[in-house]
Amino acid sequence: MSRRLRRLPTVLLPVLLLAGLTACGSDDDASAGQPLDAVSIEGDVGKEPQVTWKDQMQVDGLETKTLETGDGAELQDGDKVNAQIWIGNGYTEKKAYSTYDSDTPESVTVGSDQVSPLFADAVAAGKAIGSRIVVTAPADKAFGAQGNPQLGIGNKDAVLVIVDLVSKAAKPLDGPQGAAQKAPSWAPKLVEKGDAVTSLDFAKAPKPNGKLREATLVKGTGATVQKGQTITVDYLGQVYGGKQPFDESYSKEPASFGIGTGQVIPGWDKTLVGTKVGSRVLLAIPPKEGYGSKGNTAAGIKGTDTLYFVVDILSAG
Repeated sequence: MSRRLRRLPTVLLPVLLLAGLTACGSDDDASAGQPLDAVSIEGDVGKEPQVTWKDQMQVDGLETKTLETGDGAELQDGDKVNAQIWIGNGYTEKKAYSTYDSDTPESVTVGSDQVSPLFADAVAAGKAIGSRIVVTAPADKAFGAQGNPQLGIGNKDAVLVIVDLVSKAAKPLDGPQGAAQKAPSWAPKLVEKGDAVTSLDFAKAPKPNGKLREATLVKGTGATVQKGQTITVDYLGQVYGGKQPFDESYSKEPASFGIGTGQVIPGWDKTLVGTKVGSRVLLAIPPKEGYGSKGNTAAGIKGTDTLYFVVDILSAG
């Protein structure tokens, strides 16, 4: 998911979605046990691990080790897997982040070139659902030269990552599926090229009224999206009156994120819970349900802008 749609810049965007970081190491490397001498990891897969630090962790490179091999389905390239992720700082000996805090797994595509090398071996073809995998790395190799200040991880710190492969996610649809619905009078016109939405045309759309609005353009027939699920979507966002979108996924890969748990702007959490898989929805989001009075300067969004989104719900699980 683009950081432009996040309520705050989230920690897992650079971890999971940005490839290209320098890293080395392989699963069950002979030296992988040495960093783990500094820590004890206990508990069942699918529940937050119980991590006890024995000493500060020392690491030289990125190493991956399977602590527990699951008996579930074996992953193949292209599969989407729901993974619970725990991140610790081996220098301060503290937890830095955990998806268990919100009970919202990350959805990762196996074999995708968008997955950082930090996770390439942990979420790879051949791994089985139900497995617990540990990654250790220096922060500069895990996150880049600056480390990850948002997580409280300096660039010279050791990083401990625990990945629980909890389930395979539903295969996303190729696009919206269902009955077309009449667009409301406030809706801008969708500009499309083939199956992709490329922009919004506001020429005949009235000015926004300051309220959060939603409209179903295609009524899907799939499962209902529940709070706390991970959903996969295609989307396009454009400010009212804008000539070009500030963000979109149609020309890239669909985006996956937890819904209803604060991972995205409030307007998404409030409108997408309760929709059905296969739906295409149109949203009008006033500033207070988006980025507030400060806007989002990185995306060119002012604090007075109303955001319009087209969102295709491709899967939920």
